[in-house]
Amino acid sequence: MTGTAETYDYVVVGAGSAGCALAARLSEDPDVTVALIEAGPPATGRLFEIPALFSQQLKTAYDWDFATEPEAQLGGRRIYLPRGRAIGGTSSMNTMLYVRGHRYDYDTWERMGNPGWGYDDVLPFFKKSEDNQRGADDFHGTGGPLTVSDPVSVHPLLTAWVEAAQDAGHKSNPDFNGTEQGGVGYHQVTQRNALRCSSAVAFLEPAADRPNLTVLPSTTALRLSFDGTRAQGLEVDHLGTVRLIRINREVVLSLGAYNSPHLLLQSGVGPADELTQEGITPLHDLPDVGRNMQDHAGCFISFFSHTEPLLGPDTSREEQRLRERGDGPMAWNEVGGFFSTSDGLPAPDIQVHAALGIVRDEGLAAPLEPGMSFGPYVARPSSRGSVRLRHSHPYAKPRIVHNYLGDEDDRRRLREGLRICMRIARESRLTEVLESDLHGAAAAGLAPVSDRDQDIDDFIHTQSFSFYHPSGTCMMGKVVDSELRVHGLDNVRVADTSIMPSLVTGNTNAPAIMIGERAASFIRSAAQ
Repeated sequence: MTGTAETYDYVVVGAGSAGCALAARLSEDPDVTVALIEAGPPATGRLFEIPALFSQQLKTAYDWDFATEPEAQLGGRRIYLPRGRAIGGTSSMNTMLYVRGHRYDYDTWERMGNPGWGYDDVLPFFKKSEDNQRGADDFHGTGGPLTVSDPVSVHPLLTAWVEAAQDAGHKSNPDFNGTEQGGVGYHQVTQRNALRCSSAVAFLEPAADRPNLTVLPSTTALRLSFDGTRAQGLEVDHLGTVRLIRINREVVLSLGAYNSPHLLLQSGVGPADELTQEGITPLHDLPDVGRNMQDHAGCFISFFSHTEPLLGPDTSREEQRLRERGDGPMAWNEVGGFFSTSDGLPAPDIQVHAALGIVRDEGLAAPLEPGMSFGPYVARPSSRGSVRLRHSHPYAKPRIVHNYLGDEDDRRRLREGLRICMRIARESRLTEVLESDLHGAAAAGLAPVSDRDQDIDDFIHTQSFSFYHPSGTCMMGKVVDSELRVHGLDNVRVADTSIMPSLVTGNTNAPAIMIGERAASFIRSAAQ
């Protein structure tokens, strides 16, 4: 997938979850040319294939390695924000959970003034992408490019957690993407034959031989150039050589919730007063670019056990076992659930993840100690942050302020989510298989010292971090319209989680792919 042409009908900037789906779908039309631009390298080799090796990508050349400014409610800490910097984007480095969100999330988008984004509107696009191991039904599809599988090699500690949660009064839910979301159970994952099925594997690999699709890795987008309100070119840096890629029809930004607004700002699209202060000539005054930042903030409580460590040896024998039998310690899966912290809510307001290993240092410490961790995050936060320019140099990382837990209601919900987890931790199904209890975990700094509000708040203050689901910074209704076109510009769209007006109740990889699918349908309709 290489080419010498420097003019393309469609230029998709960012080969992440949404961008890979979008570019592949556009290239299904042989009469158009498509370029897919990605700052990172191809995602090839075992690091990107073997599920349990995802953490080895963190803070490497494959990671944008962003960080927030000091966060007021988190002890003034700068919170680590990993983002995939390779073909496939964050879908090449995430934990592969297939979660769509709640019907209420999408119906809320529509009620906010975004027609065509209700749950019944987006469901067909989820199903279109999907090849679900369980088969097709009212909520799932088969035959799509994205393989969605049941987990393999589920560790007994994870099974014990699901059983303990049920003993604590929470119902079993066999499908978080089905009739209802609430309850506890096992996550389906984007894996094919036990190996990672990223958006690149799903969408780009089948399109590899199309002559009209050009994928340009190791190519950093610097700024858009305009003729009036029409984008005519994209300035890029490929391994130190700067050149201009010309746009015949449309350009779509799919760089994610940090880089999509940043590219707009670098191109003179955003709050005019701030652009002027940074020495950038405003092209189009759009005050909400970079605003409305949202993310899932939460924390884990961790417990030691007598069981096998998380990964075991990373050996050729275990890799062969995974590739040939589809199981073993090199697999990865999680369990968890969705909970409501009060009665009468339209959807669960807390998601809990449970996984093997002890979580320390925002999850950056190698999770090899025998044990497990589980914890909540606020599913639909009220707190809002921003992405702004650090300075006018296009290679500079943006200035990111999430304002995590800045809203008191978010802090209350997270506090109640921790109480839910602490109650589950007291169930005998877990205490029988864990070496440490809540008291021991608290003594090790791995849990609150009590369930008093102040003790829980102290733990939240020092231990909370990002669950890596940034969104909202090019929100529909403010920055883009309901067909994802940037207000005031003729041929620029955004297609990634930055367009979300409010965060979904769950992980964001599947919604990002859906957004890419929707963008392709909008563009095709506009071209007819």
